[in-house]
Amino acid sequence: MANSAIEVINLIKIYKGASIPAVNNISFSIEQGSIFGLLGPNGAGKTTTLSILCGLIKATSGEASVLGLSLNNNIHEIKQLIGVVPQDIALYPTLTAYENLRYIGNMYGLSGKDLNTKIQDNLEIVGLSSQSKQRLETFSGGMKRRINLVAGILHSPKILFLDEPTVGVDVQSRNLITEHLHLLNKKGCTIIYTSHLMEEAEHLCSAIAIIDHGEIITSGEPKAVMKEHGTENLEQLFLKLTGKTLRD
Repeated sequence: MANSAIEVINLIKIYKGASIPAVNNISFSIEQGSIFGLLGPNGAGKTTTLSILCGLIKATSGEASVLGLSLNNNIHEIKQLIGVVPQDIALYPTLTAYENLRYIGNMYGLSGKDLNTKIQDNLEIVGLSSQSKQRLETFSGGMKRRINLVAGILHSPKILFLDEPTVGVDVQSRNLITEHLHLLNKKGCTIIYTSHLMEEAEHLCSAIAIIDHGEIITSGEPKAVMKEHGTENLEQLFLKLTGKTLRD
């Protein structure tokens, strides 16, 4: 599709020594300019799928393209176009917020006044300008999450991947992060996002797919999918399709 940000066709990932696939022959597309939620229980295949699309791990088989570029043949070009905000805080605890962001900006080829301006502007947006010279190890969980987000968007990516970006943070930080994601999206950034927070996903996403046991079991615009399955909200839909059994 000409307006697709991402195309996935028959994607399979089987980890070494595993008896069943982590991702089992999934296919889907994500439109440019959308906020796409990949939702599922623990171990469903969300992080594996994102890791393949980011070029962090290789698929066992299948095809995927990002902005028309094949993952198999153009991974270096793709990595310049995407931003990644992992579930774990991917920052150096003994460096200050500013030092972390300067280091990451340098990795993306940013430098000088341009980099300093981007750092200052983003720190202001996430409410951390006055803490820029504090070491990251002194930050609260919510503050670390906000810096983690800034690290993924400093280079103005066309596509942003987020794996549980608001897990374990306070309500104010979660609200600020989701507001900033809406702002980025309005500026043209396509967002692919995983979460266990169904209310947040319902508010944030223009399209969703629910994955379980490595397979996509439903997808589409949230209201349409909820109507199709006779549920009033995403949490009801999620429990109806994935069950109430605990996943550890």
